[in-house]
Amino acid sequence: MQRPRPVRSTDSRRAADAAGRRAERLAAWWLRLKGWRILDKRVRTPRGEVDIVARRGSLVAFVEVKGRATALELDHAIDAHRLARVAAAAEILMPRYAGPGDDIRIDVILIARGTPVRHIENAWMG
Repeated sequence: MQRPRPVRSTDSRRAADAAGRRAERLAAWWLRLKGWRILDKRVRTPRGEVDIVARRGSLVAFVEVKGRATALELDHAIDAHRLARVAAAAEILMPRYAGPGDDIRIDVILIARGTPVRHIENAWMG
């Protein structure tokens, strides 16, 4: 059962989308600095969306990015339901981005103004 989404005005939806894109650009930049190669961004599947697909060596990460105005809001930005959707999307995308012998994981990057980027590796153990 899907959770009902709050109704947002068009302007607030656009602002939220722009903020999400900024967080994803910052996350991609941060990953590149850490030696990752960005394979794709905002990949949609029938089962969900993956914000960033990245590779470092034989490791492929399907990354969920959450940006919030404050660090306190980040504590509630990600939950098991969201991670399960990313994992379901990643399962569909694996053949496209990973080969035999590659390791796969689901990561989360949390971004808030005035705080360091938080990279949670292997966030989904489902």
